[in-house]
Formats: sequence, structure tokens, C-alpha cells
Amino acid sequence: MRKTGILAICIIIILLCHLTFLSAQKVFQSDWQLPQALSSSREEHRLVLITQDMETPFWDKVSEGASKQAKQSKVSLEVWGSYGKNQEDFLKNIEVAIQSKVDGIIIQGLDTDEFKELTKVKAAFHGIPIITVANDVPMGESIRRTYVGSNQYEAGKMIASQILKDMGREGNVVLMYDTNQEYYQKQRMDGIRDMLKFYHDIRMIHATTDDTREQVIAATQDVMNKEPDIDAFIAINANVAGAMIGEISKRSQVEPYHIYTFDDGPESLSLLMQGKLDGVIEQSPEEMGRKSVQLMKEWLNGETVPLDKDGYLTDIRIRKAADVR
Repeated sequence: MRKTGILAICIIIILLCHLTFLSAQKVFQSDWQLPQALSSSREEHRLVLITQDMETPFWDKVSEGASKQAKQSKVSLEVWGSYGKNQEDFLKNIEVAIQSKVDGIIIQGLDTDEFKELTKVKAAFHGIPIITVANDVPMGESIRRTYVGSNQYEAGKMIASQILKDMGREGNVVLMYDTNQEYYQKQRMDGIRDMLKFYHDIRMIHATTDDTREQVIAATQDVMNKEPDIDAFIAINANVAGAMIGEISKRSQVEPYHIYTFDDGPESLSLLMQGKLDGVIEQSPEEMGRKSVQLMKEWLNGETVPLDKDGYLTDIRIRKAADVR
């Protein structure tokens, strides 16, 4: 009886082993494979482009270039922004991007302590690389990886050179800029000053304003009341050009004045086409967007490390009112 029980157990064990062997053989002889790696769409890098000038001609082109390159590079790109230089919303978007742990942030530089705190401390803590686009900030104060955009110093020199051609080597030139000058405005100012300082019969008149239409109008009124013999205006912050020209035109014809700005203002190109601006510095916003996405992907993939800390400069040129008529 005992022998019969042992024999039965042995038979069961042998049968189980045989069934296990057959099952294993089917697995290894079949076409079954392990699940493939996650699709590229699940693995693609997630980038965000953040600006405080949404739906303006200049930043629409930056976004367009960035979106085209993102599609070509197979990365995910979201465009976030605020309207009318709303710094509170702009900074909140940066905070959200950091907390969302995106792979990279491409951003319009803002020369404030709050911006530098977010990019230098919080983004760095999470290991999120920052690339500034169009407007730079000093690298040591933000730890940005690189900058993509215009050489703002050379842009300032270019606009001053055009004034010399149009106005001549003497006259009174109003420089209109923000009370709290951002870094890109300081660079433009340095270029203008370095070009004009050799011409002792050219007088530079400084007019500062905050970035609201009412304050720009007040600043324009004030400088025109104090300085009756103005020959030219340069809106170093292009956002003030529309309100500035509107106030000038209320007091006199704009034709006698030489008026210049840059193309990153919401009204710059339309004012140029209307003949109310004599010239603008035209930049390359679409190329800025394209190049910034390309460099961010290369950095994330370890293809271009380190990025050039001095930045990647895009083309600038002067565009005259006569060119668009």
C-alpha cells in the first residue's frame, strides 16, 4: 500500500514536470516577444516656451519657428504666456513649468530679482535647463544655459548709425526707455551711446517711463514741453512707440521728426507701414524660436554640451519706411 502511494506521487511529479517542459517549449518556440519599449511619443522631451507678450506679431513668429522645429525634432512643445507685460502671470507660468518638471524651459528673459530667483534656484534645483530667447539676462544671475536672439548692443549701434545718415551730425535725440531698465534695453542704450558719443553736436535727452500708455503719454508730454527743439526720438522699449507717436501727433506733425524703434513692439510694423516710423530694427524671431528648440534638444540628448554661454546670435537689419511703401 505504501509502495503504491509513493509510486502515485512519483507519477504525478513526472507528469507535472512534463507539462511544465511542454509549456516552456511552446513559449520559446513561439513568436511571442517582450513588450516593446514605450513609443517615441511617450518618450519625447517635453519643452515649454514662456513669454509675456502673447499674440503680438514678433512673439507669434517666435512661437511659429519653435513649433515647426519641435515637430521636426519630435519633441513636445507647449507655448504659455501672459498678455500686456503681466509679470505676475508670467512668473506664475515659470513656477508651474518648474513644478510640472518639464524637461526644458525656453523663455523671454526678464531682468528682475523674482525671475532670477526662479531660474537660478528653483529651476536649477530640479535640474531643468533654461534657454533665454529674444531678451537675455546676465548669465551669472540666472544660470541660463544659453541665449538665442539678437545682439542688442549691435542693434543699438545700427539704429544710431541710421539716425546719423538721416538727421546728420547734429541735433537733439530723445531716448525713451523704462524707468527700471531691463538688461536688453541697457544693451541697446550702450550701443546707441557708444555710436553717438563721438558726435559732440548731438545731444542725447533721456526720457523714462513705466510701461503703461498713460505714463508713456505723460513722459512724452513732459519731454516735449521741456525740449522744444527735438529732432529725433528712439523708443528703446518698442512697446512704448505707439503711445509716444500718438502724443507727438497731437501736438504737431510727425513728419519733421526722425522716429525709430525695434520690431518687438506690438505696433512697430503697422506704424512703419503707416509712415509714422522712419525705421525699425528688424530681427529674426522665427529663427530665434527654431534655434532655441534645436539647441535645447541637442543639450538634453548630450549632443552639444556645453552650449555657448555667450549665446547664438540671429540676424538684424534696418528696415526703412520707404522700403514698405
